[in-house]
Amino acid sequence: MGTWGSGNFDGDTAADHLSDLTGRLISEVAEAMSGDPVGIEPDEYWGVAVPCNLELLGLIAAQGYVGASLPAPETIADWKSRYLAVWDRTIDGLEPGAEYKEQRRAVLVRTFDQLSELARR
Repeated sequence: MGTWGSGNFDGDTAADHLSDLTGRLISEVAEAMSGDPVGIEPDEYWGVAVPCNLELLGLIAAQGYVGASLPAPETIADWKSRYLAVWDRTIDGLEPGAEYKEQRRAVLVRTFDQLSELARR
């Protein structure tokens, strides 16, 4: 077992744990994105949980911890395209206010883009 510092994430076991954790987040997103598009509509569980998982991945990856994994930027771009296509096609059926719709879409785009940027590093 290797330890290189006194921090909570400064050792092989912590890196393994982080790899498992980020792997689960990625697997959940991959499964949601490859399933029935209805599952990622804005009012469905994975329509909410996918961006949550992506933001969590970004927060973890931004720390620079050993063991944190991210999908390839191309995968994130594909997810973004698929997710936003579903969002754009279905959001009006929920009758959101114009301001919310604009702001929420901007947050979604930013979430995908920030994760993609981290994956490029």
